Amino acid sequence: MDKRDYYEVLGVSKDASEAEIKSAFRRLAKKYHPDVSKEPDAAEKFKEAQEAYAVLSDADKRKQYDQFGHAAFSGNGGQGGFDFSSFDFSDIFSDLFGDSFGGGFSSFDGFSGFGGRNSKRPQKGRDTVIRVDLDFEEAVFGTKKTISLTLNEKCDSCDGKGGHGSKKCDNCHGTGTVSSRQQTLFGAFMTQTTCSKCGGRGEIFEDTCNKCHGTGKVRAKKDIEVKIPEGVDTGNQLRIAGKGEAGANGGPNGDIYLEFYVKSHPIFTRDANDIHLLLPISITDAVMGMKKDVPTLEGSVKVNIPAGSQNGDILRLKGKGISDVNYKRKGDMYITLNVIIPRKLDREQKKLFENLADTNLEKEKEFDRINKYL
Repeated sequence: MDKRDYYEVLGVSKDASEAEIKSAFRRLAKKYHPDVSKEPDAAEKFKEAQEAYAVLSDADKRKQYDQFGHAAFSGNGGQGGFDFSSFDFSDIFSDLFGDSFGGGFSSFDGFSGFGGRNSKRPQKGRDTVIRVDLDFEEAVFGTKKTISLTLNEKCDSCDGKGGHGSKKCDNCHGTGTVSSRQQTLFGAFMTQTTCSKCGGRGEIFEDTCNKCHGTGKVRAKKDIEVKIPEGVDTGNQLRIAGKGEAGANGGPNGDIYLEFYVKSHPIFTRDANDIHLLLPISITDAVMGMKKDVPTLEGSVKVNIPAGSQNGDILRLKGKGISDVNYKRKGDMYITLNVIIPRKLDREQKKLFENLADTNLEKEKEFDRINKYL
């Protein structure tokens, strides 16, 4: 039977990007992998998708295929005229299935090159997230903090190997994996699992390291001084590259992520890069207007309260907010006027209000809207 077009198999266009091709194969692999799919033709579709991905994910092979089609690989042997023995699918299957198949991945006849997970490959260390509490001012203006933490670091006694006097593992013969053949309704396939004797390293040691007890890592306390930029807010994260958990097999350290939680302020509230202040003023200040000292993040400033100000009026002070953590543009400060009505009046104050009432202050349109219904 004629082979289907590889682009058709993956369901992508001929100008598909590398990322689109990988995404399409991941979707098909997850759907048709014989260890998870119950569809009767899953095995064949799985093989077909693998073959298409192996060609289209390689720039040179894709170029040959675009020019000559399937004939480009007709003389290479292997499944369908293409040799898959050197193609490594482990990254894709590791992402999709992790270690759920006994530490390895199934490999059908003719596709033996993508077998079990390679534990000898350098692996990045685990990332670490640390909560950092900040005062309001520390978040606004930035600060320096010393972060204390305990992490797994590479053992300096064995250089992270776990032992001394290495030699090839006699159980897996240095491959790090052990293969077994199984016959199913879909045909024969090989299952590769991580070697239990060497843990997938492919080597064992004459002497286990006494300091790390064979793990290659030791727990260590350390202090890290970090500069926290101005303008961070609750939920923001700061990445410190390469300061996290030690990697494996020579892989890089993980990263540390500082996640910030900012405490509230007694008088200011924050809205992104803007700040808000509820400013109490007296009735006379609102009626007559005045210049009033108002606290800001950078000290007090005189603010003009216009005559006839109403409760809830908002004044804006441009550039008196918080610097944006990325662009350094400053937000604004918004002052909401809160006219305080006195609860008690002494005799003189009461007399003044009575005299004021006799002057018929009710001339505003707001009063008229109600009075006409009386």
